[in-house]
Amino acid sequence: MITADTSTWVAFLGGAPGDDVLLLKKALQDHQLVMLPVVLTELLSDPHLPPDVAASLTALPLIDLEPGFWQRAAALRSKVLAKRRRARLADSLIAQLCLDAHLSLITRDRDFRPFAQASALHLVLTA
Repeated sequence: MITADTSTWVAFLGGAPGDDVLLLKKALQDHQLVMLPVVLTELLSDPHLPPDVAASLTALPLIDLEPGFWQRAAALRSKVLAKRRRARLADSLIAQLCLDAHLSLITRDRDFRPFAQASALHLVLTA
């Protein structure tokens, strides 16, 4: 199973080219993609998102939070911040969700690199 970050979803939904978009399409076709709650929230926050797209996104399998998630996410973010690296809250939550569920993350967002360096997060970084 694999998941995608908001940056890849936005590119996919906007019809942008890219290896990440191709990987996302393949994962969707193969029924190997799961949705992260944080990513779903970010995507559904778009006031211009068509209702049929919103329905398709919410129909994808959604990862559940594991007990102790918030503490682990805080510890991961703290580890990255201690190295004086950027650690946005949403990115921290996405990284920890991937770690808990043993998911690779398709992304074009290089802000996930510090999380991968500080943990066992596996990135499929395409940009």
